Amino acid sequence: MIAPASIQEVMGRADIVDIVGQFVRLKKRGANYIANCPFHQEKTPSFYVSGAKGIYKCFGCGKAGNVVGFVQEHEKLTYPDAIRWLADYYKIKLEETERSPEQQQQQLAEEGLRILNEYAANFFHDTLLNTDEGQTIGLSYFKQRGFRKDIIERFRLGYNPESNDAFYRAATQKAYNPDLLERAGLVKNRNGIYHDVYRGRVIFPIQSMTGRILGFGARILKNNEKAPKYINTPENELYVKSRVLYGMYQSRQAIGKQDECFLVEGYTDVISLHQGGVENVVSSSGTSLTEDQLRLIGQLTKNLTILYDGDPAGIKAALRGLDMALSQSFNVQLVLLPEGEDPDSFIQKSGATKFHEYVKDHKQDIIGFKLEVGLRDAGTDPVRRSKLVNEIAESISRINKAEDFALQGHYIREASRKLDVEEAGLVNLVNKHIRERIEQEKKQYRKEEVLPEPGLLPVDEPTFPDLRQQDNEGQEWQLIRVLIEFGDKAYEGFADVADMVHQRADPELIENVMARQVYDIYFNYKAKYNTYPDLQYFMNYPDGATQQQMISLLQTRNDISPKWSENYGIETLYGDLNYLNEVDSTLAYFEHKKIKLLQDELSQRFKEEKDPVKVDFLLKKYIDLKAAENDILKKVSTVIVPLGSRK
Repeated sequence: MIAPASIQEVMGRADIVDIVGQFVRLKKRGANYIANCPFHQEKTPSFYVSGAKGIYKCFGCGKAGNVVGFVQEHEKLTYPDAIRWLADYYKIKLEETERSPEQQQQQLAEEGLRILNEYAANFFHDTLLNTDEGQTIGLSYFKQRGFRKDIIERFRLGYNPESNDAFYRAATQKAYNPDLLERAGLVKNRNGIYHDVYRGRVIFPIQSMTGRILGFGARILKNNEKAPKYINTPENELYVKSRVLYGMYQSRQAIGKQDECFLVEGYTDVISLHQGGVENVVSSSGTSLTEDQLRLIGQLTKNLTILYDGDPAGIKAALRGLDMALSQSFNVQLVLLPEGEDPDSFIQKSGATKFHEYVKDHKQDIIGFKLEVGLRDAGTDPVRRSKLVNEIAESISRINKAEDFALQGHYIREASRKLDVEEAGLVNLVNKHIRERIEQEKKQYRKEEVLPEPGLLPVDEPTFPDLRQQDNEGQEWQLIRVLIEFGDKAYEGFADVADMVHQRADPELIENVMARQVYDIYFNYKAKYNTYPDLQYFMNYPDGATQQQMISLLQTRNDISPKWSENYGIETLYGDLNYLNEVDSTLAYFEHKKIKLLQDELSQRFKEEKDPVKVDFLLKKYIDLKAAENDILKKVSTVIVPLGSRK
């Protein structure tokens, strides 16, 4: 088990903006960062990251957490493994206690495939570099391809011996279960005898964005017409081919930095481009692009350039899945390399400078490319040309008309001219495809939640808000948020905001059990340590339910809409005194609630009282309470009122 002190060191060092930024392209907005959510499909960013609070929150799907929670959710890791990943990232040496045999077995059962894949990758890599057979056969092949040792190590390339069961014997000697080995696709059981699946092949480990080994690709080296040239790990709990891209782990930082992703077909294309200095590249490993693969790329960039061989097979491959990329608002361009060349051979012959020059000079947009290829294939055949018109119209319909109206119009005009069809007719055909797709997606759109504009509503009319209509539970959590965020800030007449709340807000009015517990924890901590608990104390609170509630509560979206800046002259919500508005409006709810309770009590006593003197006294007290209530409502109407709580 990991020592608590080590966990605290990791939590203290881990920067959530840094970590999330490894997997998602973040944009600064106010005090926060925003992005398209990596956990569900969306076109408008609703994923927020707060560096100051150390938390993330998606207002679309509701997922929220701290830096460890993000790594757990994104990579499907256990809590200890997420801590280990972060420790490795920040080069922190963890102190761990000795595991008992029972704990080792439990860990093996929980992590199963992941542990086995890591062992297999190490075995293949060590075999390649440190055995006679590996060096003579496997390493010689990679050197023949021109791969340097540092590149071989970067991609953890390996070799499986030709012996029928060399890997199986080594793995079972390490106590790996044969059934698990078979489920991982590393061995096969034939009539009770286990054989290595990858024997005599060089190995390409396939890694997740965090470097976890998900599976393997393996290339045969001997001529064997009966055996496939490449074989891959069968799909299992870790490896789903449509959800991974080869090279994403090694390329993710370069893709984000350069704001462009090159897509190629094969493993060696990725490796050769890296070696040549082109590091923003991934491979779909011969499959057509999928939504999940595009989502991975889209977390880092929306600029996708596809590099393929110039032969007919390469052209066909280039066209697969690209309409899907258009519909996800990618800027898609294609580059066909000279005939007889692939990215691997081209970069090795030409070098990075000439490669970039060629790419710049030969980029084509997807519609123009489809028109060129389609017209060449269709010739004068009217049936083929008619089919091409429909295909082009369908592709153009994928472009988001609201975002890229001018671009869609440009393609319609170009296609109309090159296809020799009336522009109006092509427009109608494009609109027909749009209507059909909208009809198909109507049910899905009905389920989508329309998110409000992030921020706070400015009050510009002198009307009093009806505090009685506000959500009781939401206002109680709002009080907790005010304490945690502003408790140590100054407040005139009191030691600080927390002191003012402690004296003026009655905790008995907090009806939500968890909110009351957090309130008590806050002030008990102050009494014990003579200081207030900071944000991280609650972000890392051991109780999972409380932690999630606090993360969701504290990750609010406080950015000003551009229209508010235009209409109200509000440029920012941040400043030395803006927190006072939130404090006052929040406390007003509790003062108002207390007054209403007293009014109800006086009304009941007024109805029951018979003594005229006491009736007069009760009436005066009631009038005083009404005056106090009006004062509260007037005060609230002069500040910016929060748009409810966000739970």
